[in-house]
Amino acid sequence: MPATMKGPGIFLAQFAGDAEPFNSLPSIAKWAGGLGYKGIQVPSWDSRLFDLEKAATSKTYCDEVQGIAREAGVQITELSTHLQGQLVAVNPAYDSQFDAFAPSSVHNNPKARQEWAVQQLLWGAKASRNLGLDVSVTFSGSLAFPYLYPWPQRPAGLIEEAFAELARRWKPILDAYDAEGVDVAYEIHPGEDLFDGATFEMFVDAVDGHSRAAINYDPSHFLLQQLDYLAFIDIYHERIKAFHVKDAEFNPDGRQGVYSGYQSWINRAGRFRSLGDGQVDFSGIFSKLAQYNYDSWAVLEWECCLKHPEDGAAEGAPFISSHIIRVTEKAFDDFAGGSTDKAALRKMMGIEG
Repeated sequence: MPATMKGPGIFLAQFAGDAEPFNSLPSIAKWAGGLGYKGIQVPSWDSRLFDLEKAATSKTYCDEVQGIAREAGVQITELSTHLQGQLVAVNPAYDSQFDAFAPSSVHNNPKARQEWAVQQLLWGAKASRNLGLDVSVTFSGSLAFPYLYPWPQRPAGLIEEAFAELARRWKPILDAYDAEGVDVAYEIHPGEDLFDGATFEMFVDAVDGHSRAAINYDPSHFLLQQLDYLAFIDIYHERIKAFHVKDAEFNPDGRQGVYSGYQSWINRAGRFRSLGDGQVDFSGIFSKLAQYNYDSWAVLEWECCLKHPEDGAAEGAPFISSHIIRVTEKAFDDFAGGSTDKAALRKMMGIEG
């Protein structure tokens, strides 16, 4: 049956803060609902909004969370475990930077940090089920990304072993999500080992085609790589289970291109923008997803180097609403149809008998 995607939703991570209305789930949910959003994607690591361990162990708590959302006129779209997923696999080059994503008790201890991250993800599977959610969004982490550019030459087998190890770490997690009936939608993102279609395929192969290995589709990261983000939907639509609606622009010049010359976000050739201010063809994207019966959420992820976040949020809900295609159950030329008459069909083609 034809399906219409749900939305608009909003990812709360970039808006959560210590001041009202962004410092508690009831107040931020009410703020989002007041802007016209119908769903909220919850960052599971932010204790101001959500208690992941409690959600994994208490259906009563999850019912309370759902009640808070309903009272605000929204529903939970997915739980995000992006920061914890990042820590499932960390190349030592990034140890000091990514320690900030974990509690201080595991800083300077990569093994303990990874164990903490895996436990968080296992709780995410159970919490998603307790909330009645069928999809969770996350990052894959990275062992190979520092070796992205093929200079100096990579030792033979380096990338293969990186993906084999990534699969060894993720396979038990994917199995845990499978046991709960929840898809793991990886955001395909530079900085992760899953950063384009080719690397996603390598990972899926490494986890033996695991049915729960899915995609959180975000075209902004593809535009900045100069990847064909519409063709990506044609190729991977069966694995796309979540959708971050985020805009970007790429303006190369004589000084910088895709790598953007170590510049700050505001001075980069490639930079994220608020919806409608960038170059992403959202009409094409929403049409492609409608064509393939994508029936999950369209969720704003706001990241812009220029516009104030509250303005971006206010503009995001109507932007997404105006792009969601209510999928028809009828063909436009049904009026010209009729019942099948095999003899008449054969006659039309000049076939005797």
